[in-house]
This record gives sequence, structure tokens and C-alpha cells, in this order.
Amino acid sequence: MQESYRQALGGIYPVPVLFFAKALYAMRESVILGMGQRRKPQEKEGTKQMKFDMHCHTKEGSMDGKVPIEDFIAELIRKGFDGMLVSDHNSYNGYRAWKRNIKDQKYKDFVVLKGIEYDTIDAGHILVIMPETIKLKILELRGLPVQILIDIVHKNGGILGPAHPCGEKYLSFTNTLKKRNQMAVMNQFDFLEGFNACESVDSNHCAKVLAEMYALPTFGGSDAHKTDCIGMAYTDIPEKISCESDLIRAVKLGEGIKCGGSYYRGTTKEKIGKANNILVQSFWFYNRLGSLYRHHRRKAEMHKMV
Repeated sequence: MQESYRQALGGIYPVPVLFFAKALYAMRESVILGMGQRRKPQEKEGTKQMKFDMHCHTKEGSMDGKVPIEDFIAELIRKGFDGMLVSDHNSYNGYRAWKRNIKDQKYKDFVVLKGIEYDTIDAGHILVIMPETIKLKILELRGLPVQILIDIVHKNGGILGPAHPCGEKYLSFTNTLKKRNQMAVMNQFDFLEGFNACESVDSNHCAKVLAEMYALPTFGGSDAHKTDCIGMAYTDIPEKISCESDLIRAVKLGEGIKCGGSYYRGTTKEKIGKANNILVQSFWFYNRLGSLYRHHRRKAEMHKMV
């Protein structure tokens, strides 16, 4: 088993990611088993799978989103999906647009779940799902450290996991959080994104290796910002999912959730090549400035939660 992980990882990834993944395996017995290993996922027989796109950006909720949520839903239905997780950047506005203008009027058999892709100050992008009865303004205020985010989400009954965990610097968990802190945080995640249609083959392979090391359920998400990317990744769940609490329960059970998809090659980073490094560096400044700007509002929301 150890040799298979070495072959899977060796020579493919940047040194920090390679070191992190190998270190995780070396500490598997002491960290995972010592803290209570999760059950291995088992497929349920005779249960109809529900097919979701678990990483969706809408025009109403994401500054870089190009597709209105109604068009997003229509395209997913055309491609045979049963539902979607709205995961706009630090905003629930896409979900609010669905709830205000579409819910109970159209697409009644299609499930729209409320999520968010949160920009931490120290660990990249984290997907968060809260129970439908929980409303936390702080989740729309970018810039929390990942450990505080984990504590808030779990205290309020939610789940969370890293989006594209082996992706670009400042956007992904393994290439942003300090290495000495990564293993302790990994053990607190409820899932991770195992297939992202906008990431590379190597990035997704690394994510799946990490998920296997920690026995974490994996989501598949298109990360679509444009129409032609919608539905290029999927998550199959062997449970009837009608609300966020259903999804949270299914993830905690961790049984039979599968993901996959195909690769989208129309991303900005694909088109501009090496110049993308400039955008990546600029995101660091953008995230820092955004975090500083929202500091007092985050502090006020934290006081309300005490």
C-alpha cells in the first residue's frame, strides 16, 4: 500500500504537496487511527443515486460568474442532473435569487442547495454547507483563519472541506496553509473536492490521494463560471437529498458518495498561460485587502456569536 502511494505521488506534484501527502501517509496510524478512523465508504445496493454539481458560481452571487442561476439550473437539468450546490465566492446572493424568484414556481423537481466558497486568510478556498435553519453573516465576510472557520461551522452543525485542495497557490489548501499546520487541520475536514473540472489531472489525482489517506468523502464540482463548463463534474449520492441537512447527514455517513467528470479547458489560466502567475499573485493582494476591509464587521459578528 505504501509503495502504491509513492508511485502515485512521485515526480508529479510540486515539492510542498508531495511532502505533505507523503507525511500524511507516514502518520496515518498515529493521527487517523488514534483519533477514530472513519468507516470506508460502502455503496448501498438498490438505492437510486442523485446527481449533483457541487461547485457552481452564478452571475448573481459571484463577481466573475457569467450565468444567471435560472440558466444554470436549466442547463444542469438538460444534462440529467438532479441538483446543484450554489457555492458563490463569499456570498449567498445566487441562492437568494433562486429563493426569491424561482423556488416553488419553476423546476420543482430540481434540488438547489445553499453553500458558499469561503476565502480564508491562510488556507485558500473552503466549501461550506450549513443546515437550512442556520444563517451566519460572518460566512459572507472573507478573511477568517481556517481554524476559526472550522470551529464556527462545526459549532453550528455544518460541514466544510477544501475546494481544489492541490490547486494554485493562495487558492488551495495544500499550497497556502503553512505545512506544519496542515495535518492537524486536514483531520477536521468533513470532505474535500476530489474532482474539479477546471483543475489539472495532477491536481485532481493529488486530491483523491489525500481523500483516501483520510478516508474523506469526495465531491465533484464543475467550478463553472461560464455556460460551457456547467455540469462537467458530478457527485453521485446514494440518498434522497432535498435540503442541506440531508446532504450533511449523507456526508457524515460517508457511504457510497462518488465523484468524477471531464476536464474543462476554457479557463482563463489555460488561455493566458504563464501570465496567469500575475493573476495568482494579484489575488493575494485582493484577498488581503478584502480581509482588512471587513475586519471590523467580522469582529462585530464574532461578538454576536459569543
